Amino acid sequence: MAENKKFVFVLTSSFDRPDVMAGAMQLAVNMKAFDVDLDFFLMDNAALLAKKGFAETITWQKKDQFSPLPELVKTLTEDFDVKFYICASCVKHNGIDESNIIPGSEIKPGSFLGEMLLERQSLTF
Repeated sequence: MAENKKFVFVLTSSFDRPDVMAGAMQLAVNMKAFDVDLDFFLMDNAALLAKKGFAETITWQKKDQFSPLPELVKTLTEDFDVKFYICASCVKHNGIDESNIIPGSEIKPGSFLGEMLLERQSLTF
């Protein structure tokens, strides 16, 4: 059923809406169980989710609603090899550069998101 399905999850929040971000990532984990092709594009505050150690600082999620954000980030990037593309316009003001991003992340311009949207279905959170 999921054959040839490609998705990009566009995230725009992190510490300001941790439950929404956890819900999006939980959905992505569930979708990966069906072997779909999906990646993330992180914009605005969501860019921080790809900064080493940042997800571990988010501890105010609602209890027992979704898996903790650090666990979801690790599962997606390490177990499922999902890429986190970080908006190039969002890195400087968030203190992000190539030296402090998690494995499986890349800094990309907004035009890269445009290219992805031409060939994938998108979900925005």
